[in-house]
Amino acid sequence: MTINEPTVQVEAQRPPADEPLIKRRPTKIRWKLFVLLLVLVTLNYVDRGSISVAMPLIQKEFNLSPEVIGLLLSAFFFAYALMQVPAGWLIDRFGARKMVTASCVGWGLATAACGLAWNFASLFTARAAIGITEAGIMPSGGKLNATWMPQKERGRGATILDAGAPLGAGLGGLIIASLIALTGGWRGAFIAVGIVTAAFGFVAWWYIRDNPRLHKSVNEDELAYIEASHAEEDAKAEASKGAGRRGLLPYMKYRSFWSMCFGWFGFNGVFYGLLTWGPLYLSQAKHFNLAAVGWGTFAIFGAGFVGELLGGFIADWWQTKGASANMVMRTLLGISSLIVVLGLVGVTLVSDPLTAVLLLSAVLFFLRWVGLFWSIPALLGGRTNAGILGGAMNLSGNINGFITPIVVGLIVGATGGYTWALLYFVGSAVIMAVSVLTMDYSRRLPV
Repeated sequence: MTINEPTVQVEAQRPPADEPLIKRRPTKIRWKLFVLLLVLVTLNYVDRGSISVAMPLIQKEFNLSPEVIGLLLSAFFFAYALMQVPAGWLIDRFGARKMVTASCVGWGLATAACGLAWNFASLFTARAAIGITEAGIMPSGGKLNATWMPQKERGRGATILDAGAPLGAGLGGLIIASLIALTGGWRGAFIAVGIVTAAFGFVAWWYIRDNPRLHKSVNEDELAYIEASHAEEDAKAEASKGAGRRGLLPYMKYRSFWSMCFGWFGFNGVFYGLLTWGPLYLSQAKHFNLAAVGWGTFAIFGAGFVGELLGGFIADWWQTKGASANMVMRTLLGISSLIVVLGLVGVTLVSDPLTAVLLLSAVLFFLRWVGLFWSIPALLGGRTNAGILGGAMNLSGNINGFITPIVVGLIVGATGGYTWALLYFVGSAVIMAVSVLTMDYSRRLPV
């Protein structure tokens, strides 16, 4: 999974002159840790996207209009966005391990509570509780990427972490649709996935550590490999006065900080728009039944999962070949933005359901390259400030997560169709494109 990872030479005991030095391979616990994070983020998106798959049934049971559906879909994002900066501060203060564990248990219980809702207000409250409790998971992943990964591997670390979003959204469509059929309703599906998620909180506590030296399975060779990269980063940061713990305010005078925030804002306008309204679009505009909605959602977001992993691999590989960070990131993310815009415009022009699914799959494949953004908090603020910067980035993105479901609900209610909603997504993609092309990816901010 790594590229050009060196064999580290160590002298545990100095050998006789006629014996060669022992060659050991570094352990790869950092990659196993990120596979666990991938699983946790996948569960995260199964849970947060479950309501969209079940929405045709919920809409019928509670007699909800499109405008009210938009408000319900936004409940999660409103609470989630408000908690991002506080969660980032808590991560920097108390560590990612505690925050990930508490987050998993909390949002699992809140998801199960959705299955007990008896009206709009109770379901809205339970969805908001999921937003509050999930707030720490992605900034924690950004923090762990900073503390566990050498700089040249953070592109893959970021995309493995963030790839759980499209994977969970894709699998969620199949899982929730299957559980609805198995349990006879949407309530049992929510309770089942909530219990499983809460149980994974204890797995997170067992395996995650806040830095590699605290993990008993990491050998000295892997530690040396990681810490050598960190020492080089720290030396550069000292030279540019970019080391030490900072609040959020000093970063706000830099263009790259705002490019990070607006890039994630635009990205989430597209992704969360498709996550929340995509299943209803397939059901209402393309006349898919529940099983077809599940498979269509899986195809669209599954393509995003594959694309995200590929984007992270290409970014790290290209940089190991000597390309500058600005060349790699601006090229990859610029290409992805262009294809996303063109693909969304194409969806508005086609009537065939299969063609629409194929175009949306291409959109998600390239959109998820922007998951590389989860390497940016560590780039701009170093390991010490990665939590709070990740929180600020995710706050900006989830402001659009809150706005988008409401706006789409108003558009669908007013027009009776999805064309203008898709054009709204195009506008978000343009904001993303401008941001990824104006950021400086080459240096830590000297605050």
